[in-house]
Amino acid sequence: MAEITLRGLAHSYSKTPTASDEYAIRQLDHVWHQGGAYALLGPSGCGKSTLLNIISGLLEPSEGDVLFDGQRVNELPPEERNIAQVFQFPVIYDTMTVYDNLAFPLRNMNIPEYRLDPKVREVADILDLTPLLKRKAKNLTADEKQKVSMGRGLVRDDVSAILFDEPLTVIDPQLKWKLRRKLKEIHERFNITMIYVTHDQLEASTFADKIAVMYDGQVVQFGTPRELFEKPAHTFVGYFIGSPGMNFMEVSHHAGSVMFGDQPVPVASAINQRVAAASSSNIKLGIRPEFIVVSSTPSANALPIQVVALQDLGTYSLLSFTLAGQLFKARLPEGHASMGDSAFAEFPLQHMALYIDEYLVEVGHE
Repeated sequence: MAEITLRGLAHSYSKTPTASDEYAIRQLDHVWHQGGAYALLGPSGCGKSTLLNIISGLLEPSEGDVLFDGQRVNELPPEERNIAQVFQFPVIYDTMTVYDNLAFPLRNMNIPEYRLDPKVREVADILDLTPLLKRKAKNLTADEKQKVSMGRGLVRDDVSAILFDEPLTVIDPQLKWKLRRKLKEIHERFNITMIYVTHDQLEASTFADKIAVMYDGQVVQFGTPRELFEKPAHTFVGYFIGSPGMNFMEVSHHAGSVMFGDQPVPVASAINQRVAAASSSNIKLGIRPEFIVVSSTPSANALPIQVVALQDLGTYSLLSFTLAGQLFKARLPEGHASMGDSAFAEFPLQHMALYIDEYLVEVGHE
């Protein structure tokens, strides 16, 4: 088992980088505590796989240090880091049986057969592979092959951590949920540090206790799925987490009011003060679609909106509307009142979040 620390980490695929946009990883400090179940979540190209390959030793970082239990391992090759890595496409030997595939890492370590056999059978049982032990790997389905690939990492007692790089991409959608639950069970049983890379927020929240959200080569927030939803620390987290993501409006301050274009927006006094005092012009207000209150009749803090579309999704409806020419989304509860082309939207003050230069600003809502 290992605590993995990333200290001042940066990586560029250019030999002589001269600008920040030439870095795949930009000045990152982070700790993966021993025994945790973590997800590394972000869109394609944000640096997730690069970071995973640096941790495993497939890449040496351009700058900074990787530490396992406080020991610097930058120059150590993968085989000396005791890391198991499960890739997007299964890495197994098609001509071997499932049993021999699972046994292969242990035989490489010269583990005697009498110790090897019970471990192979234990892992096969956990992964529901026992009926397949005598079958050649080439005859397996894609999800069975991926389970064998996972098992090759789990069978070793000396593994410090298991890294999963988009492991369910090739798996049938109907089996993905089952495999995610299986991984969760494995983690609870073995207490191994696990880092799961994905672009899918559902996969991340199903598997992980804590999620590191990556954007543009940096971890912009690290927290539980609930923390990421309720209190996004960066506008990207607000946009990326949730279905649909958070609504944002670029605002300014004029004549004592927070303005969205020419539209004054009711906000808590603390937000008004911070917007007025801000030195940056990159100021945004954010609110989740779940918190917007829509009505066909006006009220004190409601703003006039134009209805674009209303989708009935069963347990709720998704309303698309425009305010001051910008498109917004609101989730309406089942059984909501009907509305015409025009309506009114209220943005409850306690649910409005302030972002300056894309990062959350902590304010009260008195």
